[in-house]
Amino acid sequence: MKIIFPTDENNGYLSARGAHFGKAKFYTIITLKNNKIVDVKGIANSGHDSGACSNAVMNIMKLNPDALVVGGIGGSPAAGFAKAGLSVYVDKDSATVKDSIEKFISGELKTINGQGTCSVH
Repeated sequence: MKIIFPTDENNGYLSARGAHFGKAKFYTIITLKNNKIVDVKGIANSGHDSGACSNAVMNIMKLNPDALVVGGIGGSPAAGFAKAGLSVYVDKDSATVKDSIEKFISGELKTINGQGTCSVH
């Protein structure tokens, strides 16, 4: 399972999580097998100025994720991910990817079901 976390730095699973997926500087990609981390990659967020939120959704979907964990997301991109069939989970509390992945594995995170978590978009 490939899970994407928006992050503010590229320090693997110790990266500080970004508060909002579209403004994060990086995406940290965690691959799990049998609930164990088997791969960690970080890539720069190419941004989404020219295509607005739909471009941000496409940027994430090109990475072939199974899930996205965000601290915050607007209604338009949340709906875009729902339409694309991607499960989006919210975690407003974890400071690092490591903390958040532990919550994900233990089932503490809930999906947003196409609903935004903020009113910015």
